[in-house]
Amino acid sequence: MNRENTMDWQEYLNKHRDRFVGELMEFVKIPSISAQSQHKDDVLKAGEWVAERLKNAGLDHVEIFQTEGHPFVYADWIRNKNLPTILIYGHFDVQPTDPLDLWDSPPFEPVIQDGRIYGRGASDDKGNLLSPIAAVEAMLKTDGSLPINIKFFAEGQEEIGSPQLPQFISGHRDLLACDLVVSADGLQWSPDQPKIEIGYRGMMAAEIEVQGPVKDFHSGLYGGVVQNPIHALAHILASFHDTKGRVAVSGFYDEVIEPSEEEKALLARLPVLESEIRDHVQVDELFGESGYTAMERGTIRPTLEICGIQGGYQGEGIKGVVPALAKAKITCRLVAGQDPDKIMEAIRVHVKTFTLPGVRVNFMNCEGRVKAYDMPHDHKGNIAVSNVLKKLYGKDPFVSRCGGTIPICPLFLDGLGVHTVNFAFSYEDENLHSPNEFFRLESMEKGQKGYGMLLRELAKVF
Repeated sequence: MNRENTMDWQEYLNKHRDRFVGELMEFVKIPSISAQSQHKDDVLKAGEWVAERLKNAGLDHVEIFQTEGHPFVYADWIRNKNLPTILIYGHFDVQPTDPLDLWDSPPFEPVIQDGRIYGRGASDDKGNLLSPIAAVEAMLKTDGSLPINIKFFAEGQEEIGSPQLPQFISGHRDLLACDLVVSADGLQWSPDQPKIEIGYRGMMAAEIEVQGPVKDFHSGLYGGVVQNPIHALAHILASFHDTKGRVAVSGFYDEVIEPSEEEKALLARLPVLESEIRDHVQVDELFGESGYTAMERGTIRPTLEICGIQGGYQGEGIKGVVPALAKAKITCRLVAGQDPDKIMEAIRVHVKTFTLPGVRVNFMNCEGRVKAYDMPHDHKGNIAVSNVLKKLYGKDPFVSRCGGTIPICPLFLDGLGVHTVNFAFSYEDENLHSPNEFFRLESMEKGQKGYGMLLRELAKVF
C-alpha cells in the first residue's frame, strides 16, 4: 500500500512542507507584472505554472482562457452534484517592483530569512494562492476525495483592475456557478488575531486635463494676460471639498446607504485608537469628514482624493513660465448605494461648473469602475470561516470592513449571485505593493491547514 494512503491530510502537508516552500520560491521567480507590457509573456507563464500545479494536485478539468489582456485559469473537482460547490479565487499577477534601489535583494530572486520568503508577489498573492492548492492535493492524495465540490479560478489581471473579468463572468456563468466564493487574496488582522471582512468600498478614477495657451510662455510677458492652467486646475481641485472635509460635489452622497447600527457597533469594537493611526502615518493630526471617527471615514464613508498633479516646470530652480498644460488624477472610494457611473457624471458636471474662462478642460474616465461590496456578517460562509479561524488562532475573529476595493466581490455577486468570503493569511506589515515584500512561512502552513479545515466546515453549513 502507498504510504501516503495511510496518513491523514495534515500529515501529508507536514511531510511535503519543504516541497511546497520550494514551489513557492519557483512561483515567485516568475516576473508576472501585469501592468507592464514587457512582462505579458511572464504573466502567461505564471498562469501556465498555476494550471500545471492544479493538474498535479489532482484537479480534473484544468483550462487556461486567453483574453484580450492577461489570461484566466480554471480547474474543478466535481463528484457529487448534491454537495455544495465552492469556488476558490486568487491571482497570479503582481505589482511593479519600483523603486528597485529600496529592495534588499532582487525582487524575483526570492530568499528565505528569519522564517520569511522575500520576493515580489510572495504575499500578494502567490503564497496565499498556493495554500489551498496544497490543501486540496493533501486531501486528494490521502483521502482520495474532498468533502465538497471544488472549483478554482485564478486570474492574471487583478493588479490592473481585472478589465476582462466582467465579460468573462457574464459569458461563463455555468462554468463558474457555485454556492460561495472563497478568496485567497486578502489579510488577517495580525499574526495572532484573525478577522473576517464583510465589506469593501468601490472605486472610480478619472483624469482632469486643463489646456491653456498653445505652449509655455514667458511669465513676465504673458503672466496676467492669459489664464494659467495650474491656477485653473487648482480652482477646480479646491472646489471638491468644503473646509470640514465633506465632498462638495452635488449629489455625491444622495444614494449612500448607511450600515446598520449593529454593523457600526461591530466596527466600533475594533481595537484601533486614532492616536495609533496618527502615529503610524506620522502626521500631527488626522483630518476628514466631520461627524465620523477615523475608522468610519476609512471604511464606511465615501471619499474623493487627488492622487497626482502635474504642470509647468519641475526641474531645479525657477523657470518663469505660464504653462500650457496642467493635469490631475483623482480617485473615489464608494460605499453601498453609490453608482460609480452616476458619481463619475456628477464629478464631470462639477468640473465643468468650476472651470474658469480662458482654458479648455478634458475630463477623462479611467477604466475599472467598481461598486462597493457588502455581505451580511451572519452569512453562513462567514460563520464557517469564523469557526475555522477560531480554531487556528485560539480566539474569535474581529468583524471588520476594508476601505480598499476588491473588484471580484461585486463582480461575482452580480454575475453569479453568490457572496465572497475572505480566507487569506497575509498581514499589513508584509510590504504588499512595496519593496521587500515577504510572506511568513508559518502563514503558508496556517493557510494550508486552514483550507483543509474550511472545506470540511463548509460541507457542514451548506
